[in-house]
Amino acid sequence: MNILLIGSGGREHALAYALSKSPLCARLFTAPGNPGTAQHGENRPDLDVSDHAAVRAFCEEAGIGLVVVGPEAPLVAGLVDDLAAAGIRAFGPTRAAAQLEGSKGFTKDLCAEFGIPTAGFARFDALQPALDYLRETGAPIVVKADGLAAGKGVTVAETLDQAEAAVRALFAEPGAEIVIEECLTGEEASFFALCDGTRAIPVGTAQDHKRVFDGDRGPNTGGMGAYSPATILTPALEREVMETIIAPTLAGMRARGIPFKGILYAGLMLTAEGPKLIEYNTRFGDPEAQVLMPRLASDLVPALLSACDGDLSGVGLEFDDRKAALTVVMAAAGYPGTVVRGSEVRGVAEAAAGDDVFVFLAGTRAEGGRLLADGGRVLAVTALGESVMEAQARAYAAVARLDWPEGFCRRDIGSRAVAREVAGGGI
Repeated sequence: MNILLIGSGGREHALAYALSKSPLCARLFTAPGNPGTAQHGENRPDLDVSDHAAVRAFCEEAGIGLVVVGPEAPLVAGLVDDLAAAGIRAFGPTRAAAQLEGSKGFTKDLCAEFGIPTAGFARFDALQPALDYLRETGAPIVVKADGLAAGKGVTVAETLDQAEAAVRALFAEPGAEIVIEECLTGEEASFFALCDGTRAIPVGTAQDHKRVFDGDRGPNTGGMGAYSPATILTPALEREVMETIIAPTLAGMRARGIPFKGILYAGLMLTAEGPKLIEYNTRFGDPEAQVLMPRLASDLVPALLSACDGDLSGVGLEFDDRKAALTVVMAAAGYPGTVVRGSEVRGVAEAAAGDDVFVFLAGTRAEGGRLLADGGRVLAVTALGESVMEAQARAYAAVARLDWPEGFCRRDIGSRAVAREVAGGGI
């Protein structure tokens, strides 16, 4: 069948790599795509993915049998609904179900109604009540924009002044709504489940590094690197997550008449009281996809089709548990603030030499035979290894082969997992 992949980031390059390997994939199109996705199929930069009628028309003309939506914005905008209405299979949640990512308040209310463990919270649509709540509650505390913010709408405030500044900044936008929540203590991890509206199957774990600088310092970003599997999530903890977080979420969504199909990406805090949900995303993560897809040992396409059709019975996705994967994000100087575009990135082929090293392209463009930086997060260097330590060493050796003075990366991706391995934890 012909497949259309929506998106242009590193996640989409990783998904294109996995989708194109399927025997079921005759032709792969990516809209708009990037120079990395072009390695696995045909880019369609002319297709405006916000124009749902145009996407539908392209699917009909190109004989598309499956649409895979990578980023969150088209899901929240209802692309899956509009394609399904035209009889086109599309992987991802409906507009209503995508509220799990599109509205943090929606998710918090669902957690409260169905007993899903999460941080204590309060919702606000006006400045003064939010400030009053902060002064009553104190710091540390977490301030979040209710809607989509590309991973950067969260402030973990250590002081009341920081919290108040974050609240004022969010309410500077017209019509703003925010969530203020308890600051949980523990270690974060990401858990992914493939859902058909009723059932869910686990499809891997990862640990992201959100802060821009080493030692988890600086502002939040879309993610500066990740590794998989998340060694802190034991099999017992994974079962607990499925039973106490994923299963009641699916049941709650069904009870509300909006069954969830697609990827549930649970951001977790592993607290002394057990795993608690920080927030949901409703698609593969970025950069988590860049560590999950290279570890995938089974065909991705049949599983996505089964989820679309509402029947995951008998379906399983196998990941190579003998191998760890670690990705290092290379970002343009100034990220997550204003960045300079147009610098040349050299040495990608040299960095990707070998079967166990991948360079997934994100904010890039090809021009005159050169690869140019064209965004904040520009590429992700991923390596496989028999341990996180080995994957980390290979990834940073590959980073060293890149020639891009205008870029930077964190130098401590996976350091906690490596410390556990050294102490005898293994993967």
